[in-house]
Amino acid sequence: MSNAGKNLRYLRKLRGWTQEEFANKLKIKRSLVGAYEEERAEPRLEVMEAICGIFKLSLEDFLFKDLTETRGASYLDRRRQLKMSADVVEIRFVPVKAAAGYLAGYGDPEFIDELNTFTLPMLGPGQYRAFEIVGDSMLPTPSGSVIVGEKVEDLEDVKNSNTYVVLSKNEGVVYKRLMKNNRLKNKITLISDNPQYEPYNVNAEDVIEVWKAVYIMQKANATPRWDVNQLAGMVNNLQEQVSSLRKKMN
Repeated sequence: MSNAGKNLRYLRKLRGWTQEEFANKLKIKRSLVGAYEEERAEPRLEVMEAICGIFKLSLEDFLFKDLTETRGASYLDRRRQLKMSADVVEIRFVPVKAAAGYLAGYGDPEFIDELNTFTLPMLGPGQYRAFEIVGDSMLPTPSGSVIVGEKVEDLEDVKNSNTYVVLSKNEGVVYKRLMKNNRLKNKITLISDNPQYEPYNVNAEDVIEVWKAVYIMQKANATPRWDVNQLAGMVNNLQEQVSSLRKKMN
């Protein structure tokens, strides 16, 4: 008898996944994961191959080796196994020179594959992309900063006043704070942190991609220095703009 069911359960818990999350990764029903773990059914070959690919195991080890025996291993051994089984989240980088082409190539796998990639160890599972921004509309975030964003699948998941990288048909790639317009359901308001730039609306149907900013990377000493009066003026202007926008939307 194989150890497939016991090993599947152990590997899932090693990653901290629920049965639902594991099922989504394997593209099967959650009930099947339960059946496999309880040994009421034997995983199909393609499912086992997918599991072995995720955890970098041979099919023979998955079927016949008792992977739970590593519980008695040292802390360093367990950490080494967890690291070996971890997904490497590759972040594709869209520099300024590629931003124009990104509007046309965002859906082309060959274009995306040509983008350079890097990794960040602090990121959890998800789909990420990095964009280089230019200009002073988001000061104090300086021009040349790289925004690492996590993919937002539905505009309904956008949180008001949070920062996002937005790809739209008319504006291309921009980095702004977003505000959902309660009065005009088909509009999204884009707001700059620099109050010298007026907020503006885009049609929701023109929005192609939205990436929630999770990290900002910038060169050392690139952030401009502000005195207290400048900062106070910027905060007051921004508060007035947000207040005015809320009144219009409500």
